[in-house]
Amino acid sequence: MWIYEKKLEYPARVSGPNPRLAKVVITQYGGPDGELAASLRYLTQRYTMPTGRGKAVLTDIGTEELAHMEIVAALVYNLIRDASIAEIKAAGMDGYYADHDKALYFVSAAGAPWTAAYIQSKGDPVTDLHENMAAEEKARSTYEYLIQLSDDPLVTDTLRFLREREIVHYQRFGELLQHVYEWKDSQKVF
Repeated sequence: MWIYEKKLEYPARVSGPNPRLAKVVITQYGGPDGELAASLRYLTQRYTMPTGRGKAVLTDIGTEELAHMEIVAALVYNLIRDASIAEIKAAGMDGYYADHDKALYFVSAAGAPWTAAYIQSKGDPVTDLHENMAAEEKARSTYEYLIQLSDDPLVTDTLRFLREREIVHYQRFGELLQHVYEWKDSQKVF
């Protein structure tokens, strides 16, 4: 069980309504390389990690990804909550609005709903860790693309923070992969 501190890990500030930006940022909420997929992937894979250290790293990063999901949700909500219907239509979010109003829903930037096909759990720790490292790199790339699309310096600041966390997660998974290789080598008895 975790202790929940009722504040965001990093501020999710916006300069004002910007549904066009919300439409692309939402991909990190429910898109293929987003925070929901990452958190579920890691919190599921931890059960088949062979060492306590492996379980702990997956639990820590999976939990942090939930916190990142909350940051992305706050960004998206703050970008659309005060937007007018005209701004929503101009941003091409009228279909989203028709289905969800200004509520949050797990979709990609293209509007595709989240699916469990976005995640994998093979049960082999080496395979899963390589999957996780690739996932972190894809998320980092997505944050870089969102930074390039952002015209709001406050949102850009938050996106940069999230991008940097993806880099840290990639590094931690790399360290854990080395640990798993060492553990596997130590299991050989002749």
